[in-house]
Amino acid sequence: MVEEQTNCYGCGAYVENIAGQPHKYIGAAQGCWNLYSDVLAKEYGEYGYPELTHRLTVDTYAIQHPGEPGRQSVQSVNIHLISLYAVLNSNFDGKKATKLIGDILAKQPVFEWLDPPVPNGTKTIKDVLLAKNKDEHEKLVRIWAEDVFTCWCSKHKWLSSLGLMYPTLR
Repeated sequence: MVEEQTNCYGCGAYVENIAGQPHKYIGAAQGCWNLYSDVLAKEYGEYGYPELTHRLTVDTYAIQHPGEPGRQSVQSVNIHLISLYAVLNSNFDGKKATKLIGDILAKQPVFEWLDPPVPNGTKTIKDVLLAKNKDEHEKLVRIWAEDVFTCWCSKHKWLSSLGLMYPTLR
């Protein structure tokens, strides 16, 4: 029996076509969400929770699958972009980036919808699944994160001013 495939409407990856809505506001096909779950399982289990890599995985998946405009999706995309900026541009570690997210959200900021770039990266969660060990996994997650974040930066110039908006990023 041949499995039916479809393109994920978030990242465009060719994934198993499975019925269901995987998440309330993340815009992913169920087949793609299942691959993301496989990656998280490896990070939590087999790879011993590599904190920085896990932070990049969560942030990258969230911005590559922004969903539709709504309060939760707007906040999700903005906060995960800020976290990626903190890690990729300000060399935050995973704990410091997670704390930054909490500190910003505690101030109850008002964010605006950001139209996703097209394409929303050239790498996807499927590329991460090619890793044969923890070192490869960490490398592929970093490449994926940089790829997707670069697409957002090219569309939303305000991201380059994050250090001015949030002085703790400098």
